[in-house]
Amino acid sequence: MTAERFPAAQPNRLAGVLGIGLPVVLGPFGGVSSVRLTAAVSDGGGLGSFGLYGYDGDAIRRTAAELRAATGRPFALNLWIPTGSETTSLPRAGFDRYAAALKPFFDELGLPLPQPPARFMADYAEQVEATLEARPAVVSFVFGVPSAEVVEAAHRQGTRIVGTATTVAEAVALEAGGVDAVVASGAESGGHRVSFLAPAEESLVGTFALVPQIADAIRIPVIAAGGVGDRRGVAAALALGADGVQVGTAFLATSESAAVPAYRDMLHSPAAAHTVLTRALSGRLARGIPNRVTRSIAGDQIAPFPVQNWLTGRFRPEAAAQGNTDLMSLWAGQAAPLVRYRSAADVLAELVAGLPEHIRR
Repeated sequence: MTAERFPAAQPNRLAGVLGIGLPVVLGPFGGVSSVRLTAAVSDGGGLGSFGLYGYDGDAIRRTAAELRAATGRPFALNLWIPTGSETTSLPRAGFDRYAAALKPFFDELGLPLPQPPARFMADYAEQVEATLEARPAVVSFVFGVPSAEVVEAAHRQGTRIVGTATTVAEAVALEAGGVDAVVASGAESGGHRVSFLAPAEESLVGTFALVPQIADAIRIPVIAAGGVGDRRGVAAALALGADGVQVGTAFLATSESAAVPAYRDMLHSPAAAHTVLTRALSGRLARGIPNRVTRSIAGDQIAPFPVQNWLTGRFRPEAAAQGNTDLMSLWAGQAAPLVRYRSAADVLAELVAGLPEHIRR
């Protein structure tokens, strides 16, 4: 289903551009996205999103088919753009050194150290081809500006493009690249910092400062992300000039997400009041609840992305299966202490309560 099949004349311009009823977007989760949660947000009138990091073409096609069977409403598929800084190969000695730093975690879970793979991440061109073939209403991108060819191909079939910015300069670049809307991702956001024009450490602008500057700098709709956890955050985002919000952590804590119960319980616990920025789990800067991995692995023990992400990805699923939160990725934003609900419908209702009445109607 494409956005072309929904009326553009709506009381909110983001809803009109994306073909949705309510300007509330589910944050895409790489690794913990679920068809059930994506469909629940879309069916509720927002835009459900599904993160495709690590998916090959066949997995993308299967996922899109499952989403289409689960909801008749628009949904978004999310892709990571290669920045050119990724480590595509590594000498065996280097691989073994980085793996050795993680050996205590493998041992604790009863797993052998892995052997080097043929490749450390999925082929981006294959991902793009399969994603456009699926014809979602929206494709969202992080870590860069999609190519003109991708934007044109999407627009020809009625698929909208959403980019993600952590600075004003990135938002301007995305608008110049032809995207239809920009997510203004403040430093409060959980998960990876998706900066692409400057190092992530130099792009840590808070949502309260970032949103109005981006709203002033570009003409296309702006989606506020980071620190939005309830109706107050929604109202504040719109007051700052945003046309809608993107929410991750509050939805991640619901029963519909793919997060295991131990992870969801952490998001509902006092531990979620403290988050850190770390490269320990993926090799890229990301915000999450600290645990033994983030405290134990640092400096030159951390392999470059995507090697570190691949290595920890060999033990993180087993840790999740065992409920061992010390050895998992616990991505969470700074608004995690505002998490109250365990169902997607309740989270969506809370967020919608922050919208002006004419949009809620």
